[in-house]
Amino acid sequence: MKFIDLSHTIEEGVVTYKGLPAPVICDFWTREESKQWYEEGTSFQMGKIEMVSNTGTYLDTPFHRYEDGKDLSEILIEQTAMLEAVLIKIPYRQTLRIDKSYFEGLDLKNKAVLVNTNWDENWKTDAYYSNNPFLTADAAEYLVSQGVKLVGIDSHNIDDVEGKSRPVHTILLKNEILIVEHLCNLKEIPANTPFKFSATPPKVKGMGTFPVRAYAVLD
Repeated sequence: MKFIDLSHTIEEGVVTYKGLPAPVICDFWTREESKQWYEEGTSFQMGKIEMVSNTGTYLDTPFHRYEDGKDLSEILIEQTAMLEAVLIKIPYRQTLRIDKSYFEGLDLKNKAVLVNTNWDENWKTDAYYSNNPFLTADAAEYLVSQGVKLVGIDSHNIDDVEGKSRPVHTILLKNEILIVEHLCNLKEIPANTPFKFSATPPKVKGMGTFPVRAYAVLD
């Protein structure tokens, strides 16, 4: 098996979504401070992180959009782990609007659909936050009709951020189809190669999004 890491590194000061704060990462307990509690030569570090849940590569659950939707604690492991997956390659900057035509004629039922736009090349730059590729409402409706389990994208947002509506989030999450945004390295997955996808979050009550360690497994 070959593993491909599809997650951005969460780092001090790196902004994922413009307007939201960057994470603050520090020691809660330094190695030097810990020495007083242990025998000579033994020390530990305990870290502390302050961040919004939409940081790095993260998963959206229905609760992110709907008050009565399932939150992180209610998502089953089998909804996010070792899913059969399909990769949709969109040539870089060929189009911003990814409509249903890119998904038609494919076997998508019960699969994770990952959209490779190569927008992750702009990570950590101002270009990442605007004019990014996104799915259209008709694409979301089609994916629902095909019974997909999860949809991921390596872009700034799965929706068009120029307006105030978020139809793709609305349609997918209403139908309990999970979303993973800010993926990376999708170009490393060879075309027409079977693979599985995992992006399992921690089991947190009352929260709708959280960073994940997303990865692909090739046979």
